[in-house]
Amino acid sequence: MLEHLTEYGIFLLKVATIVIGVMVVLGMMINAASRQKERKGELLIHNLSESLTEIREKIAMELLNPKQRKKAHKAAKEAKKKAAEKPEQRLFVIDFKGSMDAHETESLRREVTAILAVAKPGEDEVLLRLESPGGVVHGYGLAAAQLQRLRDAGVKLTVSVDKVAASGGYMMACIGNKIIAAPFAVVGSIGVLAQLPNFHRLLKKNNIDFEQITAGEYKRTLTLFGENTDKGREKFKEDIEGVHQLFKDFVVENRPSLDINKVATGEIWYGKKALEQGLIDAIQTSDDVLLDAAKNLEVFHVEYKAKPKLAERFSQGAQSAADRLIMNWIQRSRLWRW
Repeated sequence: MLEHLTEYGIFLLKVATIVIGVMVVLGMMINAASRQKERKGELLIHNLSESLTEIREKIAMELLNPKQRKKAHKAAKEAKKKAAEKPEQRLFVIDFKGSMDAHETESLRREVTAILAVAKPGEDEVLLRLESPGGVVHGYGLAAAQLQRLRDAGVKLTVSVDKVAASGGYMMACIGNKIIAAPFAVVGSIGVLAQLPNFHRLLKKNNIDFEQITAGEYKRTLTLFGENTDKGREKFKEDIEGVHQLFKDFVVENRPSLDINKVATGEIWYGKKALEQGLIDAIQTSDDVLLDAAKNLEVFHVEYKAKPKLAERFSQGAQSAADRLIMNWIQRSRLWRW
């Protein structure tokens, strides 16, 4: 009996091995095929004016008596007729909730391109609802360049910060013709950070050699595993200072009224203090802007949604989790709490 069970177990292992092998091969084939296909997304346009107007009118009607309500309905119909005769001015709303590597820039690029295809310079406007603690220099530099396309085309850009636009996030905000922020939104952090651990002493303690061959005196300044030198540290610091100067020049170019030496210290400011420093132009939430705009403009929300591959979904999920952990750590260690 025991021999039969053993043989049966071996048979099941062989079958399982074959099945797993087939699944792996099929997975590789499907993955290879999917790489050949262009990843497509979807551009979504939502009319926010209708929903905002409907909410406002519904509340207003509920506060009236039946006789007043009848007159209000008639007045509303006449107002709609007059509005239909007027030239249509539009406000396009886009969102940017930035991660550390600013991969959302790809969607932003497509949204900006779609808006520029139909926007009327000098008439139509764009509201960017921005939320980002910053991230890599090249990623946020490209994101800011996408917003610059709107300014260059003569389309007014308002940047709204309800929670945070720091470091690379503030770099993006600077492009706006106007920056508004909630009373306790976090802005600023005009500075540059680079950090890395060094395991040289650990390797040396365990008699492990690390070899690195470079061409060019400063191809590598500071490394993870090699022995870092004072000369390398000085060069690394010099490079960081150079990037910081570029950041400051960029801010001054877009907001020349700022006292850059006063605000480019890496510090952050909350809404009201940021207004005093000139980092923003007004204390206001994005919701207030939308309610005001819906009275005179057609408001459209523009969103490009890419269709990520299965592997990308997992990686983006892991990255989002990592970003949240980093932000939680920053908030707990650096920001004041109530």
